[in-house]
Amino acid sequence: MLFCRTTAFAAVFCLVHTAHAAEPPTLTLFENVRIFDGKSDTLSGTMNVLIRGNTIATISKDAIPVDDSSPAQIIAGDGRTLMPGLIDAHWHAMLVRPTPAALLTDDLGYLNLTAGAEATDTLMRGFTTVRDVGGPSFGLKRAIDENIVVGPRIYPSGAIITVTSGHGDFRHSHEVPRTLGDPATRQEQTGASMIADSPDEVRVRVREQLMLGATQIKLTAGGGVASPNSPLDASTFTEAELRAAVEAAENWGTYVTVHAYTSTSIQRAIAAGVKCIEHGHLMDEATAKLIAERGIWLSTQAFPDEMADAFPPGSQERAKAFTVFAGTDKTIALAKKYNLKTAFGTDILFSQKLAQRQGELLVKFTRWYSPAETLIMATGTNAELLAMSGKRNPYPGKLGVVEEGAFADLLLVDGDPIADIRLLADPAKNLVVIMKDGKIFKNALQTKQ
Repeated sequence: MLFCRTTAFAAVFCLVHTAHAAEPPTLTLFENVRIFDGKSDTLSGTMNVLIRGNTIATISKDAIPVDDSSPAQIIAGDGRTLMPGLIDAHWHAMLVRPTPAALLTDDLGYLNLTAGAEATDTLMRGFTTVRDVGGPSFGLKRAIDENIVVGPRIYPSGAIITVTSGHGDFRHSHEVPRTLGDPATRQEQTGASMIADSPDEVRVRVREQLMLGATQIKLTAGGGVASPNSPLDASTFTEAELRAAVEAAENWGTYVTVHAYTSTSIQRAIAAGVKCIEHGHLMDEATAKLIAERGIWLSTQAFPDEMADAFPPGSQERAKAFTVFAGTDKTIALAKKYNLKTAFGTDILFSQKLAQRQGELLVKFTRWYSPAETLIMATGTNAELLAMSGKRNPYPGKLGVVEEGAFADLLLVDGDPIADIRLLADPAKNLVVIMKDGKIFKNALQTKQ
């Protein structure tokens, strides 16, 4: 039995010392809970929920008998809210804590260990699943799946694929020109990003990531904030190069998503068959209408101004960050006007301090959406985006919902998050139970057997 109580520190201490315990009990019963199911805008009445292994087996307003012959734990909900684990659709598991300079210079073993620690913290904030849209997270995902490291489910993209001078090319000027046969750059050695400057090169890089276990492919179709040689207005890949990536991904039954802020880069990506746009903060209305007409996903973020603190004052990166931030209101207004398929993500980079506010960034979406709409986006809706990876889905089954047959990725909230979504901004206090894959990683309540 996994059991923690009282403080967040105690919960994490218990987590570290018990996470590698035996398989979860055969049965777990949540008694007297109200359910936010990941789809509805209201809570259910008082219900009982039985978990069998890693699956939600039974949901009933009537008492659910537990077979005395099976090991079981019973959690008294006392009217608290049982909801799906949160999903961050735009995460970089390997890039949260190190600075840009550290990524280019620090020991790889150290970087992996810090990413493992951050993964544990991510789960303890209630995010049971993340879509990793760039970075060498394959090893971390495997370690989590094998219960070596505690963390969320990861849908990895692998290396960000970029062009020379594009967002993701962090080479120094002395490393140019690049010629065939040159040693791989540091960013390519680590698997953080790969440079591809022709349709054939794009195919190779996409296929490499798929071979390594990518669930979807990420390209940078336009300029970005963090890359020093990548202007925001630049359109990078040609349509033929983007189409090569789409064809290679679709041959494996999955899709391509692209980093793109501007209308030109978004429209070119859509013409090439891309299925998801990351960001979109500088798009115009005609582009939003095109996204709607083609049924493309928009994975966007409400960036806090503090994210710019990752860059030195007076730097072009900092200036670009504020240009992007200024587009948030317009982009989300367009998303609502055209009813775009919108996913919630955070895109936190280079800041452990900011990552600790992951739940707060979810709450920030209530500037534009109701609390219920925001919660649905971060659970059931995001799960629909994850399912687009098709047969490359490493976790085939239902995520983001509380219903019979779904994965038991669950949070027990001390309160009603629809009435007060700010509860999720303080997960240490308000998430009293955190369960992923039927295993309890935090329990601040008394548990009986």
